[in-house]
Amino acid sequence: MMLTMTTEAPMLLAQIRDGDDTAIGRLLAGYQKYLTLLARVQIGRRLQGKVDANDIVQEVFLEAHRQMPQFRGTTEAELLAWLRRILAGQIAQTMRRFLGTKGRDVRLEQELAGQIDHSSQALDGGLVAGQSTPSQRASRREQAVLLADALEKLPPDYREVIILRNLEGLAFADVAARMGKTLDSVQKLWVRALASLRRSMGGGK
Repeated sequence: MMLTMTTEAPMLLAQIRDGDDTAIGRLLAGYQKYLTLLARVQIGRRLQGKVDANDIVQEVFLEAHRQMPQFRGTTEAELLAWLRRILAGQIAQTMRRFLGTKGRDVRLEQELAGQIDHSSQALDGGLVAGQSTPSQRASRREQAVLLADALEKLPPDYREVIILRNLEGLAFADVAARMGKTLDSVQKLWVRALASLRRSMGGGK
């Protein structure tokens, strides 16, 4: 079951605290696309081709299950911040395996956490202008989560060009090289992709 537009996170968190273990899976499932996208961006920057974002997110979910009794937040925003910290820790652990280092690197985890938060903020406000009032946004799911879900529904080339350009922050020339396309075609693709994303988010033509 996916979370609805009016977020069910607070209700599910309350159920978890009342001892409903099945609510944990329902809660986390609503954030799989969001976390996978954030993991994908970091992998693209640091571990391209070496690890699958879905594998990292599964580790995040396992760790979230383990740590859930210590989580004290009650809102979706607090939950997302907590999940992003776990994601940073899991990516750092994956990097240590590839680098052959054993000790925990707190500085690396902090750096990753900052970059993941930045990517989430780019999703939250940098791709599609808000279409609702502050009070409406407060009663709805976080914009970053909605955008991650919308990106997943785009054609693969549209999704890829937005991730590379807007989230990984690559120059158009680098995006073209990564995608094996001409500079001109990538620029046109990006414009079409953003227009499609905005339409899917209710932003008009």
